[in-house]
Amino acid sequence: MNLKNISEPVSEELKIFEKKFSEVLKSKVALIDIITRYILRQKGKKIRPILVLLAAKLCGGINDRTYTAANLVELLHTATLIHDDVVDEAKTRRGLASINAVWKNKAAVLIGDYLLSKGLLHSLENNEYDFLQITSEAVRRMSEGELLQIQRARNFDATEEIYFKIISDKTASLMKTCCKLGALSATPDKSLVDKLGAFGENIGISFQLRDDVLDYTGRNKLLGKAKGNDLKEKKFTLPLIVALRNAPKKKSSEIMKLIKSDRTKKFNEVYEFVVRHGGVDYTFDKVKEFCDKARNNIKDFKTSDVKNSLMEFVNFVGEREY
Repeated sequence: MNLKNISEPVSEELKIFEKKFSEVLKSKVALIDIITRYILRQKGKKIRPILVLLAAKLCGGINDRTYTAANLVELLHTATLIHDDVVDEAKTRRGLASINAVWKNKAAVLIGDYLLSKGLLHSLENNEYDFLQITSEAVRRMSEGELLQIQRARNFDATEEIYFKIISDKTASLMKTCCKLGALSATPDKSLVDKLGAFGENIGISFQLRDDVLDYTGRNKLLGKAKGNDLKEKKFTLPLIVALRNAPKKKSSEIMKLIKSDRTKKFNEVYEFVVRHGGVDYTFDKVKEFCDKARNNIKDFKTSDVKNSLMEFVNFVGEREY
């Protein structure tokens, strides 16, 4: 299944969300309006609002609170992408020139700040204080995860435990927030909200694991970014961490020296090392493990098109090639 099929149970509601999201982005400042209209042209997969809508429908039904939650997470996600592009000096985003490439870094940082503030104000204007608390916790975790990754990249000392802390915070925390807010918008039942939150956390971890192994094994070139980016940025992801742990110390030391060097053609050597010493296979096993955990989180919900879509989303995450 692709995302279009997965979102089918909420296809009409997704159209309503898109209209509401474009309304939320509007500003009386001309430059902000120009940039936000450009953002809307960078059509993303809308995974996070889809999760909000599906979680709400699974737990009782989509309502005005659900759209507030979907707007909030999409504003936050868009802000983080813009800031990431500034940090990474990215030139493109979703097939178009990035905001920082068109309007320079200062405007990009400020528009990211603007979107984040719009999300927080959107919650306050709708008296959604619970949403604000949950989302603020996600922002804290995302920031800590990114900074911890930077620290470990500098020290060259990431462990599997630290790796899972990083991806839980920087990626899974927002997917957890999507599912939790969606459920909370539809039901006061804490147990249901917690189950959807755990589903989001586990699927977020699996999503990042899959992303990190694809950085070694390669992506569909028509749909995604090139392989080897993590290695260029000296990010210690699970395939490499496991291979370094499994290999003889002498060989691991040689690979560490290679990673620290500025050799431009080191990827193939590191890739062969990672495959030979079990890093890729181990990571694939972990993808499956966390997908299974996510399925288990929602197995007790009544069978429906919405539940089937969430189960198919788990399959999509575990099998995606971009």
